[in-house]
Amino acid sequence: MCSPSKRRDMDVMKLMMTDHKVETVKDSVSEFIVEFNGPPNSLYSGGVWKVRVQLPDAYPYKSPSIVFVNRIYHPNIDEMSGSVCLDVINQTWSPMFVFLPQLLLYPNPTDPLNDEAAFLMMRDPPIYEQIVKEHCTRYAKADDIQGQHQKEDDEDEADDDDDDYKSCEDEMDTEGI
Repeated sequence: MCSPSKRRDMDVMKLMMTDHKVETVKDSVSEFIVEFNGPPNSLYSGGVWKVRVQLPDAYPYKSPSIVFVNRIYHPNIDEMSGSVCLDVINQTWSPMFVFLPQLLLYPNPTDPLNDEAAFLMMRDPPIYEQIVKEHCTRYAKADDIQGQHQKEDDEDEADDDDDDYKSCEDEMDTEGI
């Protein structure tokens, strides 16, 4: 059995050998940014997603902290902060290069962090799918996330966009739901 630090180094190395773009933060193998494409044949395909990953000292026995840098509409991800539901991470934890696309492929609406997305996913799938696709188009274009290294940079742009942004509730009011 290898030591936790060797396991961390091996997992980070495996992640770097995938199609995901990985940039370390402050040359640390404990904190890095991962950029990956939405899984093919999913609602998130066509989007480019960027997450900030922090590995705890107790990794791999304790799951990492994962925060989406760009805005995403998903039942298990807080739309504004990008935080991923801890229960989802802890229940399905596997190395990052496997976990990230799985999170987008298999949302769990029964344990939501975004109640609105979970409700729509279960009660009105066409509206849920429309909002996911709109978020992909609006917030996950490769050109838009190039060069972003911190969540704060994206928040400045999101503040400007909020005037035009319609929530699910606004969409449902417009459509008479």
